Amino acid sequence: MKSEIGPIMDSLNDLLEAEKAALLAGDLERLTGMAERKEALIEALNSAEQADLELLKELDLKVKRNQGLLNSALDGIRTVARRMAAFRRVRGSLETYDAKGEKSIIEVDPETSFEKRA
Repeated sequence: MKSEIGPIMDSLNDLLEAEKAALLAGDLERLTGMAERKEALIEALNSAEQADLELLKELDLKVKRNQGLLNSALDGIRTVARRMAAFRRVRGSLETYDAKGEKSIIEVDPETSFEKRA
């Protein structure tokens, strides 16, 4: 039985290392192709009767490491999305404060331009 599960564990180990490399390189497109393969390998591993406990612990650590990297990448993507949304808002309006310290929003037509004079 161990000979059956060995190649599965080796394939999963190789896939997890490739996934880590893709995450560190920011190659998110490559990750989408890996997800199905990883799920299939984990499913095959779960249905196996015997496994090397030490190697399973090592694989578990790698899965958790990659999940942390993926979470960080997603946080970065969310931050960029929020920043881009803020830039779009700035292009559509101008926020100023009056003499009393109250915020005033001036809507700006994107087709209109401002002329700066010295």
